[in-house]
Amino acid sequence: MTDRPPNGLPRYRVLTGPDDEAFCRRVSQALDLGFRLHGSPAVTFNGERVIVAQALTWPSSAKE
Repeated sequence: MTDRPPNGLPRYRVLTGPDDEAFCRRVSQALDLGFRLHGSPAVTFNGERVIVAQALTWPSSAKE
């Protein structure tokens, strides 16, 4: 694994969207690339549907 995410992606990302299969696939794809979950997902209701947010970070080779 490299110190930088692929394709020029930032080291920290927050994915948001409706709580559906497409959102779960986006998070899964980020995990497959090597990102790690950062904290728990946030969930809200916009009056029509459930919206989720999940933060992801790229692992650092530096000792934390």
